[in-house]
Amino acid sequence: MRKGLLLIAAAVTLSTSLTACGGDSADDDSSGSDAKKAKIGVILPDSKSSARWETADRKYLSEAFKAAGVDYDIQNAQGDKQQFQTIADQMITSGVNVLVIVNLDSGTGKAVLDKAKSQGVATIDYDRLTLGGSAQYYVSFDNNAVGKLQGEGLSKCLSDMKAKKPIVATLNGSPTDNNATLFAEGYNGVLDPKYAAGEYVKGPDQSVPDWDNAQAGTVFEQMLTSEPKIGGVLAANDGLGNAAIAVLRKQNRNGEVPVTGQDATVQGLQNILAGDQCMTVYKAVKKEADATAALAVSLAKGQKGKTNATVEDPEGKRKVASVLETPVAIYKDNVKDVVADGFVTKDELCKGKFAELCAEAGVN
Repeated sequence: MRKGLLLIAAAVTLSTSLTACGGDSADDDSSGSDAKKAKIGVILPDSKSSARWETADRKYLSEAFKAAGVDYDIQNAQGDKQQFQTIADQMITSGVNVLVIVNLDSGTGKAVLDKAKSQGVATIDYDRLTLGGSAQYYVSFDNNAVGKLQGEGLSKCLSDMKAKKPIVATLNGSPTDNNATLFAEGYNGVLDPKYAAGEYVKGPDQSVPDWDNAQAGTVFEQMLTSEPKIGGVLAANDGLGNAAIAVLRKQNRNGEVPVTGQDATVQGLQNILAGDQCMTVYKAVKKEADATAALAVSLAKGQKGKTNATVEDPEGKRKVASVLETPVAIYKDNVKDVVADGFVTKDELCKGKFAELCAEAGVN
């Protein structure tokens, strides 16, 4: 990732304390007067960069809010910054007393958070920290650790293949997403020493605007044209990884070149079962969503939320009380753990030609 991105990385310090624009909403009066007054708005970023936002986050947040008996509204900006702001304005006008956002970029996120704050609305950054923003809380995973798992994963797969001085290409996430910066810090921390020692050769390294998978395919084709002997691909998520795999498949090189990922999507897991993808990183979204919902409900009722970490926002020069969950590396031998956890179902993962591969991998 370009060096400039590293300057804006949010340093994480663990503390000792512990659809397009349509939305889901619910109002359950069974939880008492406090719950009746609570109204929580959630803005998701898109459904193109990763399937998780609609298939997992919306589902788990909805379930948690319903269980708490609070009124809620979940909408998706579908990658449109203007629509993101419009949804926020509508939610604030409708009377939400907590606003949860996954920003599209820090500039848009900051504008929304600042307006909510000026209206007395409590705010939570979900999954992505808004640099220079004013969110009271941040809930995510240890994103530096995510990147470290990716770097270690690629190294493991290259070692298993007995690759000699492989040329490693890097498909970084969006340059406007602080998480992408943190992922890069993690995996570069693993790979840079190997480049310095001459174990690997640093190949093409490029960020993919807006995590756009189509653009990622174009970028990777250009990478292969400039460096045909690429022997490993550090792709920052499953969508980018699949874009690279599609290009490799055209050249009958899929399976020869280890490719990483993230998010444990059905597509990513199927690529792993097929031997086309080296690994992915599983982030138990249910834990993230449940922690966010618990925090939001507490704030909506005028209570203080519980956190387990502090994250520093270098642009805002402030520390943000946070809840950080732990990511897990997934290889072929533990794909079954993602199914056992309920994140994906056997039926959706093991369709058609993947049924036999699932059986071989012990997916029940």
